Amino acid sequence: MAIYHFSAKVISRANGSSAVASAAYRSASELHDERLGRNHDFSNKAGVIHSEVMLPRGAPERLSDRTALWNEVEAGEKRKDAQLAREVEFSIPREMNEKQGVALARDFVAEQFVKRGLVADLNVHWDKAKDGSPKPHAHVMLSMRDVGPEGFGRKNRDWNSGELLQDWREAWAAHVNERMAELGLEGRIDHRSHADRGIELEPQHKIGPAGMRRLDRGEDAERADDHRRIARENGEKIAADPRIALDGITRQQSTFTTRDLATFAFRHSDGKEQFDRVMAAVRASPELVALGKDGRDQERFTSRDMIATEARLERAGDELGRRSDHGVSERQRTGALEAAEGRGLTLSGEQRDAFDHITGHDGLASVVGYAGTGKSAMLGVAREAWRREGYQVRGAALSGIAAENLEGGSGIASRTIASLEHGWAQGRDHLGPKDVLVVDEAGMIGTRQMERVLSHARDAGAKVVLVGDPEQLQAIEAGAAFRSIAERHGAAEITEVRRQREDWQKEATRALATGRTGEALDAYAERGMVHAADTREQARSELVDGWDRQRRADPDQSRIILTHTNSEVCELNGEARDRLRANGELGEDVAFAADRGRRDFAAGDRLMFLRNERSLGVKNGTLGTTARVTAEGMTVRLDGGREVTFAAKDYAAVDHGYAATFHKSQGVTVDRAHVLATPGMDRHSGYVGLSRHRDGVQLHYGRDDFADQGKLARVLSRDRGKDMAGDYAPERSEQDQARAFADRREIRFPELARQVVEKVRDKARGMFAGFRPKTAPEQATSPAANRPAPPAGERGDQARAIRDYARVVADVRRMKAQELPVLPHQETAARRAIEALDATRPDAARDLASAMQRDPKLIDQAASGDTGGAARAMAEEQRVRLDPDARADRFVEGWQAMQRQRVGLERSGDTAGAERLQARMEKVASGLARDPQLESALRRRAPELEIRIEHERSISDALARSIEPGRDRDRGMSR
Repeated sequence: MAIYHFSAKVISRANGSSAVASAAYRSASELHDERLGRNHDFSNKAGVIHSEVMLPRGAPERLSDRTALWNEVEAGEKRKDAQLAREVEFSIPREMNEKQGVALARDFVAEQFVKRGLVADLNVHWDKAKDGSPKPHAHVMLSMRDVGPEGFGRKNRDWNSGELLQDWREAWAAHVNERMAELGLEGRIDHRSHADRGIELEPQHKIGPAGMRRLDRGEDAERADDHRRIARENGEKIAADPRIALDGITRQQSTFTTRDLATFAFRHSDGKEQFDRVMAAVRASPELVALGKDGRDQERFTSRDMIATEARLERAGDELGRRSDHGVSERQRTGALEAAEGRGLTLSGEQRDAFDHITGHDGLASVVGYAGTGKSAMLGVAREAWRREGYQVRGAALSGIAAENLEGGSGIASRTIASLEHGWAQGRDHLGPKDVLVVDEAGMIGTRQMERVLSHARDAGAKVVLVGDPEQLQAIEAGAAFRSIAERHGAAEITEVRRQREDWQKEATRALATGRTGEALDAYAERGMVHAADTREQARSELVDGWDRQRRADPDQSRIILTHTNSEVCELNGEARDRLRANGELGEDVAFAADRGRRDFAAGDRLMFLRNERSLGVKNGTLGTTARVTAEGMTVRLDGGREVTFAAKDYAAVDHGYAATFHKSQGVTVDRAHVLATPGMDRHSGYVGLSRHRDGVQLHYGRDDFADQGKLARVLSRDRGKDMAGDYAPERSEQDQARAFADRREIRFPELARQVVEKVRDKARGMFAGFRPKTAPEQATSPAANRPAPPAGERGDQARAIRDYARVVADVRRMKAQELPVLPHQETAARRAIEALDATRPDAARDLASAMQRDPKLIDQAASGDTGGAARAMAEEQRVRLDPDARADRFVEGWQAMQRQRVGLERSGDTAGAERLQARMEKVASGLARDPQLESALRRRAPELEIRIEHERSISDALARSIEPGRDRDRGMSR
């Protein structure tokens, strides 16, 4: 698991250091020191995999030579205690390979140091621990003076500020987490101290390989000794109270693996003996709760505290939900609706249902709405109704810009949840019985924070309204609280998209919201809105070209450029600004000392505020256009029409605002959006990015990131929704556990034999029994798709695995036929048989189970040793599983058969049987939403399915409507 380490120190002559010697050691090179008249040779040093001097704009090229650079630094310092350079050291996640680690370090150094005007000497070290595991980290030596075309100038004291160091620390955590997500790697880091996170451990100093070598040689290594002392003391704390470790691990994830636990224990222990004691203590702790195995066959755990937190959340929600003293009278509702109609706002049917739901008597109400469905407009009408009834309405959201958008869209005075909690802790701003708290973008709020908010509202007697979309960006902290509350208490749903003006775009947004990403991309591609370039760099340039053309053609329209990472945002901001400069639309550049480094701003520049500031009335993410700018301050015309003026010494948290990340854009609405796709995206960020627009979106990608649109669709279909520990509850039935928790986490429980039994009961329930379509990404990425025929030895292994699997299934079937329980040794045999079969090729057991379900005779044949038929049937199941058209053939055949069977049951008077079959067909139709490729293929087969889909939301809806009571069910089925 990635760990957080980011430290800074000054290289000074006061402690006998030389900048040239320090640079030689960190770069594993030989450098000549002109001041001392000697060479520093560390070229035999191992582990340095990348070494580079990075210069800011305007610096002389001669400084790119390391020897010239640091000798010039030495020559410019005359004092015997002079500060020569600052060194920043940070750990690189072990999950990354060398290429990824170097790119991570380079991008961060370029963004945070070089663009700020510092010369940076970057060296990436890929050392090895004693156990052979990698210990990747980077050393960055930074200049301390301003640099211009002639060389170094005056010392820049701003670079010494503690606030800047804290910003760098926070930026490193954000940078690593973004890149980890982009690469699809697990694990996240947190820059906050243990105390800030509520973890009762002393933070450790990181020691580098040199410190470890000194310690191994028995030399004085005070820093290493201190490191081990802290680790040893933390280990003792954990061994004495394992809850400390469990609390630390579950700060950002509700569940965790053995590997997560071992990494945490290794960091907070000293030596193997204490590590073993810490692991044993945590494993033996009654606070540890085992949940089962995940899709990688790793045990997954949670803590009793996390379960208790979720229980408190449930209790608070239940108590709020049982209250019925916050209703709005019909007279006041009608008045609010009539007032809205007088302003030209008429709520749709779904909006009216949501309005009625949240203005009802219940103390807790939730609204789940797709992006752009008019949730804020509906809330504005509800605010008027509550106000008429005498309630005070407050708004809250996780981020400042989300709070600002809630206030702008609904008129509800809003602030961040952190601000609310801070006020409550200070005895201010408490809720009361006549308060309604509206929480927007609720899907981004973690379990612990949601529990605190709901508990406070419950104790205060207030009403809480949660509004959001669980499919948009996920919570940063542990848990999926909003999804859990909506499932438990129900929610009004708004699915009619109102943001987009074209019907086909509204349908595309619904497709994105329901996981049919490929269908949405196809719709945009057909209208020329998806653009592929050879490289990401070229895609970026083409995106900005298109943005510039649209900007000049329709200057009155609003627009935004969106992408996944801050580094890409910076590149896009630069290119967009270059277009305006070339067109003569910007005034004279003025160097402004922004928090993120010096930036050139001019009158006419787009600007984004990056920190909430109540005195200015701006939030993190607020956009505007600079009207006047000087080095001392600027005046900005906000997009809402208001002007703000501030001095650089009072507020400098600004940057160019042509582009933004998806996180910054959630809740934003513009006329046109331009999106640059990168590999770190998933279905949540893709949904947000492709649903911000009213009129159109232009999606660009490079083929060096995505080979084709199919790969793009698979990446943008990845579901990274967070789980809750309560998704698995011991008191629930085994079937409920598998359905609720395993489906989200791919959990496999020991009772595999029972699953086998369900798949291969004495008589197959028809080809649609247990229908589980696999999602497009899994189908397309299976390595078996293009796998060549196995060699003879491998075929023999497969035959034995098929035989053993069939014998287990036959044994279990006999036990069930006699109504006897499955024995433990049979469960073990089932697990081993599945593992052996899957070892021959991915998903082999799945395909064989499907084949045996379709033809139960294969069970006895294969169990007797005749595995040829089962092998052929298994291969056919694989072919069908990987081919959408083949799956469509099978679906059409099965659907027609069920239609004929249903008609026959109705004609014979078996109403109950017809209703059971209809329910089964409805379940099959709804399952299509999980297989976008199949749904797309079935659109071409609509006549065979006897459905019309041109006016339907999806083919699932069309199929469901075709079997509704009262429809002409005989149509085309009597032949």
